[in-house]
Amino acid sequence: MKIKVKPSILQGRITAPSSKSYTHRAIILASLCEGSSTVINPLISQDTLATINACRSLGASISYNNVIVIRGRLPLKAPDDIIDVKNSGTTLRLISSVAALTSKGFSILTGDKSIRRRPMQPLLDALQTIGVRCWSTRLNGFAPLIIEGGGIQGGSSSISGSISSQFISSLLISAPLAYQETTVKIKDTLVSRPYIDATLEIIQKFGGTIKEDGIRSFKITPLQKYTPISFKVPGDFSSISFILAGGVLTQGDVLINGLDFGLPQGDAAIINILKRMGVNMSVDLDKGSIRVQGTDHLFGGDFNLSDTPDLLPVVALLACKCEDEVIIRGVKHARLKETDRVSVLAEELPKLGVSIIEKEDGLKIIGTKKLKQCTLNTHGDHRMALAFTIAGMISQTGCLIEDFESVDVSYPSFKEDIHSLGGKLEPVDN
Repeated sequence: MKIKVKPSILQGRITAPSSKSYTHRAIILASLCEGSSTVINPLISQDTLATINACRSLGASISYNNVIVIRGRLPLKAPDDIIDVKNSGTTLRLISSVAALTSKGFSILTGDKSIRRRPMQPLLDALQTIGVRCWSTRLNGFAPLIIEGGGIQGGSSSISGSISSQFISSLLISAPLAYQETTVKIKDTLVSRPYIDATLEIIQKFGGTIKEDGIRSFKITPLQKYTPISFKVPGDFSSISFILAGGVLTQGDVLINGLDFGLPQGDAAIINILKRMGVNMSVDLDKGSIRVQGTDHLFGGDFNLSDTPDLLPVVALLACKCEDEVIIRGVKHARLKETDRVSVLAEELPKLGVSIIEKEDGLKIIGTKKLKQCTLNTHGDHRMALAFTIAGMISQTGCLIEDFESVDVSYPSFKEDIHSLGGKLEPVDN
């Protein structure tokens, strides 16, 4: 799907879309309970549907409309067919450990072309050290994967934290059901730490206990039981960061409701980033809202996004209109997302007239006052589609955005929200 984005001014208010990360985790943890749980305010998107289908394949009973009702099943059963995670890396990584909890048999996990390029060997190696037989069918550390059931034995494992925090979250979710005490040690740099904090928070809400033993070590008591609960998913800072940037860059005035500042989300860092850039904004912790207003003067700076790699496209977008250069560092692991996001941004944003130098772990961007009309290719990446749509609104005469439909992966209501705020989007016949 190709769309034409015309110059626009975003004004008004919306409710934040629900958190994809918390929805994934709530579905999986509820599926590991004996009894019925309710997930309120879930995000129903391509990615979270992949997790719903994966958990159903393993024996959970799940229905959804405005809420998701999940009746867990233990022990889990081996699936009747392969588990296709589509484009969802979170599903692949979290379910890989969960599949080991089936009573017997084998689970095969795969996904689309992008998924089959996402590294999995560190997680496979860690699972093997705690008694799980698992391997890549191509013996190259990538999906398709085969996971043998029979449970997790437990013991001591170490795992890299430099590629994806999802590896650690996967182990933390499943290890409480292991037969013996499990220790998970992170053996190098840890990226995206706030996502692990979110995992620990929701595990605790479902009655699980995990002890942090030092800075990079977790000790997990065996044979725990998760307790069914009703969990309300908070608004998603990752998604609203693009709307906030749009309000600022289009000289608009945008209010976003539905946020929960009490639950950890790394991408809440967008608030401090916008403040550093000189944005006029107000945050109401009690009401769960943020308001931003446009400005002609954005300040550059040096931004380390190692804990928040999903903000890379947003900060790069804001950098296009900054008065000073912007250096983004610490995002080497963003090369291992749906696309190599560092390279894609370095390839696409210069079409707007922006100067970019690509580095191994980030970008150096020098913005411009007038962005050119152009065609921007999302490379099938939902976060590129979100960022490039806003870029089209602040270009001189608009832009064409290719593969816009990828927004459905994480923000299916994006088009409606943009229209409600005055954004001008229209489909283009191929």
